Amino acid sequence: MQQFIMSICTTAMPIVLGYIVWLLKNQKKDRDANSKGTMLLLRVQLIEYHDRYVALKHIPSYALDNFIEMYEAYHDLGGNGMVTEMYKEVLELEIRK
Repeated sequence: MQQFIMSICTTAMPIVLGYIVWLLKNQKKDRDANSKGTMLLLRVQLIEYHDRYVALKHIPSYALDNFIEMYEAYHDLGGNGMVTEMYKEVLELEIRK
């Protein structure tokens, strides 16, 4: 009887572990897609803020706070490049309350 149980465990264990690995890979793929989508949405919003407030040559303090928080989240997700330059330009704007 013990040999029968060992045989079942020996057969079932690799199947169960394989299934767990498959699930983890699919979850990672979903997380990566969500992160990339979030990063792209943040980039669009950051560009819109940049273009609007650079054209005005000033930025309200609440909008600057939002811009900084969005940039930090964008940067944490791996975004950089042209948005970093836009970030520097926005920080140089006159701040209005």
